[in-house]
Amino acid sequence: MRAVGVDIGGTKCAVSLGEIWEDRVSIIHKCPVRETKAYTPRQMLEVLTEDIFFCRDRLNESERIQGIGISCGGPLDSRTGTILSPPNLPGWDEIHITEYFREKTGLPAFLCNDANACALAEWKLGAGRGSSSMVFLTFGTGLGAGLILNNRLYCGASDMAGEVGHIRLSDYGPVGYGKMGSFEGFCSGGGIAQLAKLMIREELQAGHKVSFCENSEQLEHITAARVGLAAKEGDLLACSILKQVGVQLGKGLSVIMDLLNPECIVIGSIFVRNYNEIWPYAQQVIEQETLPSVRKACRVLSSQLSESVGDIAGLIVAGYNLDLEE
Repeated sequence: MRAVGVDIGGTKCAVSLGEIWEDRVSIIHKCPVRETKAYTPRQMLEVLTEDIFFCRDRLNESERIQGIGISCGGPLDSRTGTILSPPNLPGWDEIHITEYFREKTGLPAFLCNDANACALAEWKLGAGRGSSSMVFLTFGTGLGAGLILNNRLYCGASDMAGEVGHIRLSDYGPVGYGKMGSFEGFCSGGGIAQLAKLMIREELQAGHKVSFCENSEQLEHITAARVGLAAKEGDLLACSILKQVGVQLGKGLSVIMDLLNPECIVIGSIFVRNYNEIWPYAQQVIEQETLPSVRKACRVLSSQLSESVGDIAGLIVAGYNLDLEE
């Protein structure tokens, strides 16, 4: 099956033409990346449509594109194909994107939350392959989840299933998803940076040296990536920061395990890059908190597609929905 994937993000948007098989996806052509802020929403839709036509024109007459899959950050309504004012997409308010592409191209189009799209990709082609129940956690800039239950993507009554980042794990802690001490606050890039700044400031004020932040001026430039690198180099403070992250991750995973009893939980981005610094502490909490039979049935795995998932997520969305329509 040939399809077009459209990746819409706060930084960039891109169109890819691909071939989809049961067990793999092949990128035939990837159009130039479009900087999101350089276009109004209407202008972006127009240039993305031009890219879709360019992809179509690369194929022989005997070949044809069967559908368009769109991966985009929420909130959105996948049932009506409407983008609903995502915080990282200013001005993208009530954008009926599937209707727009259908009218312009004559092709069926399908919209999917980016975490759900990544879940489909990991389920079909990555670490969750072969499972019938899987949870995917983004663990990147924010924390969201995609749920595969009984071999189907589960979106919930209002397309908000999987917003686990909003769960409060502690009365106090970094702010994520607008809530202090939330799952996203502890387990996201922004949250880790918040936690690091607090703990580093305490060390500096006590007169202690911090290897990866020499003074208060550098404090404002601390990132999760910088903390992770320092932890890999053995810095005790950085290791302590990621230990706290691991403990809170274990609490969140325990809730997910006991609630959904999945075969596996696949985690991307920061978890993949700092697995050894985070997972041992999460595992300890899981051992204490979860039901034994639930724990035994569930594997916690690193994403296999973290770095490439953006290119194939939209294609997987197209393939999944076209299969459902057959």
